[in-house]
Amino acid sequence: MPLDPLPDWVLTRRRQIGERIRAQRLHAGLTQLALADRIGRDHRTVHRWEYATAEPSLTDLLLLAAALDTTVGQILDEG
Repeated sequence: MPLDPLPDWVLTRRRQIGERIRAQRLHAGLTQLALADRIGRDHRTVHRWEYATAEPSLTDLLLLAAALDTTVGQILDEG
């Protein structure tokens, strides 16, 4: 049974993950459009992930990690 509304901690973690995606994208010197092209997604989708209005699927996380030369764990990690 889905939780509605989501607990606050889920939304907080989603924002942290989005911030991490953005930071790693900038570190790689990529625009949202360039990253989206690398992973076969629309740049608006990347924007939604970065601003936590949508969440990437596991497949998306794998593609992001490869495109950003990192690991899924580093995208999700709090530390």
